[in-house]
Amino acid sequence: MRHLVEGKKLGRTKDQRLALMRNLATSLILHERIETTEAKAKALRPEVEHLVTIAKRQTLAAKRQLMSLLFNKQIVVKKLLEVMAIKYKDRTGGYVRITKKGFRVGDAAPVSVIEFV
Repeated sequence: MRHLVEGKKLGRTKDQRLALMRNLATSLILHERIETTEAKAKALRPEVEHLVTIAKRQTLAAKRQLMSLLFNKQIVVKKLLEVMAIKYKDRTGGYVRITKKGFRVGDAAPVSVIEFV
């Protein structure tokens, strides 16, 4: 039994799941809005909010930590530190919103839009 175990496996191995989350987080930061399945969006929200919280510290250690967690390091980390951290400086949380969109045509999977507030 999975007592007190948080997070969803999303039908993937650990390495695949980590790569998926890194890709989704990078895309969300670059485009500020992405469309994905509801389960992936719900799994992505706490990860992205944690990244923004790290970026708000504005230290070299925070920058290095973000670089280790994301793809396209220079572009994405620069945007996180210079745009997002300043935008959400006075906000204590809740940087991301998930909106249900409908169902995907191919397999009827529930689709959601995840975007920054």
